[in-house]
Parts: sequence; C-alpha cells; structure tokens
Amino acid sequence: MTRRCELSGKTVLYGNNVSHANNKSTKRFLPNLQSVSFLSDVLQSSFQFRVTASCIRSVEANNGIDEYLLKTKDNVLSKKALSLKKAIAKRLLTLASDSK
Repeated sequence: MTRRCELSGKTVLYGNNVSHANNKSTKRFLPNLQSVSFLSDVLQSSFQFRVTASCIRSVEANNGIDEYLLKTKDNVLSKKALSLKKAIAKRLLTLASDSK
C-alpha cells in the first residue's frame, strides 16, 4: 500500500537533514495518513478513505465529502474516490431532473 492520500494526492517527500557541520543525510517526510469514514449526504452511505489530516480539515471546510469531491480535479483523486465522485454527480443529476 502506497503512502498516498486518496483525496488530495499528497505523497512522500524527500529532503536532507543538515547538521551544524553541514553534513547532509537523506530524510523522508511521510504524510500524516489517517483511516477515516466520510458520510455522503447525497448517496446516504459512508465511505472509508486513507487521507491526510489536512485533507480531513479541507473536507469539513467544504461542507462534506460530496462538495469536496466535486471541486477536486480528477487527476489528483484515487480510483475509488473518482468512482465515488462520478456516482455523486450522477445522483445529483437524477435528483435535479426529478425535481423539475
């Protein structure tokens, strides 16, 4: 399993630890991944994702997983999140056509 956020696409970064003597040693900066369940208001079910802590805050700031996914670009999302985004968009279209 890769260390990659399923919603924001954040992944491992590489850099250097630099000592006082200016010696450099390679360091990996790992994303703060958490397993979280998000409730979709449109689909009325919960979905589990492995996301970063900053992405959890972004989802809550965008009023839930539905609006966050609709605003996010497709190339950033995982396959699971992309299929959920398409299901949400399809469901919103059917709800909009039923209300007319």
